[in-house]
Amino acid sequence: MKRLLAWSALVVLAVLVTVLAFLPASWLGPMVERQTGGRLTLGDAQGTLWNGSAFIGGAPGEGGAVTPLLPGRFAWRLSPLVLFGSVSMTVENPQALAGPVRIEGSWSQWQVSSGELLLPAEGLAGLGAPLNTLAPTGSIRLVWNTLDLLRQPNSVTVQGRTVLSLTDMGSRMAPIRPLGSYEMVFDWRGSQADLNLRTVRGALVLSGAGALQNGRLRFSGQASAADGYEETLGNMLNLLGQRRMVNGKNIIALEFR
Repeated sequence: MKRLLAWSALVVLAVLVTVLAFLPASWLGPMVERQTGGRLTLGDAQGTLWNGSAFIGGAPGEGGAVTPLLPGRFAWRLSPLVLFGSVSMTVENPQALAGPVRIEGSWSQWQVSSGELLLPAEGLAGLGAPLNTLAPTGSIRLVWNTLDLLRQPNSVTVQGRTVLSLTDMGSRMAPIRPLGSYEMVFDWRGSQADLNLRTVRGALVLSGAGALQNGRLRFSGQASAADGYEETLGNMLNLLGQRRMVNGKNIIALEFR
């Protein structure tokens, strides 16, 4: 009887190891969707949970197709030590990441190495309205220092700073291209991020400050035309909001609550 139980245990262990070794990469898709509230998903996932690749997509479009948001495929290598509570993961994408990104930690707490993500603005249209109407063009770069992430019961908190640079941005609704280049800084403090927007250069001048808390944006800013572009951008500014006179200059108040 003891010998039978020992052989049974070995068979079960062998089956379990085999199943774990070949867990499909597609299992990560539902996890990404849950953590992002359904805004992001993994498309065409290939390989295994431990060594796989996929592209990052937005909400499924017509026919249920997943629209890629970022260029290239993200390849990952995940250490099996995660089964014992130790997370060690490397993510690479030569077309979107300036270099490999390391993720280290436990089941509930991670540290993400500093990195840089490059992407075309055209991919933002896949996030739906109003971005699909604006059809933005240009290039976007997201740079971050080392980020500390902590999983809470219903959210993930972040400590660190990210800088979003939007260069030579345009829109099919804009009369001139490019409209300008902008920078938005996010200082993350747990479940909240303080943000500041400034214009680097351009005909459309944007500025403001606010906070992102538990996925909800509060922002107060303004939009105006640079000197010499008031008439050219007049109609577009009217679409953004109500005009106000500030220090003898027409501006558009940008308020999100």
